[in-house]
Amino acid sequence: MSTTNTNSGTPVPVFEVLDATYRYRDVTALDHLNLTVQAGRRLALLGANGSGKSTLLRILDGLCFPDEGTVRFCGKLLTEESIQNDGFGVDFRRRVGLVFQNPDAQLFSPTVFDEVAFGPLQLRWPPDQVRRKIAETLEMMEITHLKDRSPHHLSMGEKKRVALASVLVLDPEILLLDEPTAALDPRSASHMINFLVRAKGGDRTVVTTTHDLDIIEDIADDCLVFHEGRVEATGTPAQILGDAPLLKTSGLLHSHLHVHKSGEIHTHSHLHRHEH
Repeated sequence: MSTTNTNSGTPVPVFEVLDATYRYRDVTALDHLNLTVQAGRRLALLGANGSGKSTLLRILDGLCFPDEGTVRFCGKLLTEESIQNDGFGVDFRRRVGLVFQNPDAQLFSPTVFDEVAFGPLQLRWPPDQVRRKIAETLEMMEITHLKDRSPHHLSMGEKKRVALASVLVLDPEILLLDEPTAALDPRSASHMINFLVRAKGGDRTVVTTTHDLDIIEDIADDCLVFHEGRVEATGTPAQILGDAPLLKTSGLLHSHLHVHKSGEIHTHSHLHRHEH
């Protein structure tokens, strides 16, 4: 649940990133980044590979921390020390969930059932509650028939649904999704998009990175365009999609030569889609 600033009466952002810089050795992934994430909003992070989107998700999930600057979660500093504090750390892990772009980096249990059970068992939920919540989550993600299968022997779409189920079982208030539709067949991608559409107007805050501009009007209320570790622009999906120069300079719009039946050759711009 969001907290309220007692002085102003305004809601405290779920996340507040102030002047954050993060480097991978000599490569700057985030460059003095500033942004806020408000509770209950669906936020899309757009940008080319290497623009800093995935790094930001890892920082918001407390998997790494800025070299400079600060990050606050519901008004409290998010640091390596605070995450190690049992009270804050357990509460944070319950309320915030990250689904990686590559599910193989996330799945490790012998069966789908064990994968989804891992989080509740770590939080020491009562056995009856664990079994009930697992059953509800498997049914919601339409993977009940996979519960005794090894996650590593599933299709990419099935793996992504299992990875999402392993996070959703905890009912996180904030969901961080890294390229949730990448490398999915149309049916699996549609299932994932439908889930994000249903999140509109709900209590859950959803932050999604994506290259697929075709879906952002369905899955996002607000967009941030990243370029070289900074936020290049903010706006609604319609505003961002209507700014062709911005999309081109951010690597989201590119051009190809096309040969027409008449033999004429023209250059046309296209939304930039990636397969991983």
